[in-house]
Amino acid sequence: MSDGDYDYLIKFLALGDSGVGKTSFLYQYTDGKFNSKFITTVGIDFREKRVMYKSSGPDGTSARGQRIHVQLWDTAGQERFRSLTTAFFRDAMGFLLLFDLTSEQSFLNVRNWMSQLQMHAYCESPDIVLCGNKSDLGEQRAVREDEARELAEKYGIPYFETSAANGQNVGQAVDVLLDLIMKRMERCVDKSWIPDGTVRTNGTSNPDLAESAEKGKCAC
Repeated sequence: MSDGDYDYLIKFLALGDSGVGKTSFLYQYTDGKFNSKFITTVGIDFREKRVMYKSSGPDGTSARGQRIHVQLWDTAGQERFRSLTTAFFRDAMGFLLLFDLTSEQSFLNVRNWMSQLQMHAYCESPDIVLCGNKSDLGEQRAVREDEARELAEKYGIPYFETSAANGQNVGQAVDVLLDLIMKRMERCVDKSWIPDGTVRTNGTSNPDLAESAEKGKCAC
């Protein structure tokens, strides 16, 4: 795909405490590489990737592939950047919430991040995927899988154990989040929550979405 050749521009935001591996996670997703020498993110950064998305109809058949330009925004986890981070919440359509499987405190802070999302995102129940990162560091593990899954079930969100180092479940987590977003856009009658510029009217696969996005809190 060329630079302007896509149907949808989808913005995701990666959230979580400083040091949980957000930058490495996104780098693994976009480039398929791991860099152990990343410095702490200051403010906001982002990465991009083009993907093809095929939705499944009620009868299980696949629709025509839709060309998606995914922007993955990388946020600083430190408290001093929190006001800057929350300013980006409303423009994001989906959220990757990461904690460090070797840090119990980062897991406990997931509740705080969820509260921030419920206050600042486009609606009180945005699409979120919870990721327990650094699954490759098994001997240093401080958070049990069952307690992480229990928390995800409490919030009604998917949970993946991921590794930015070896790529485990990184692509799957983003794919599930993209699927949640695309299905939300398809089923929502009120499209006013969709940020401007999401749908390219010169080539979109769904004219109804394009028309609605041109006109305009999600009530889905």
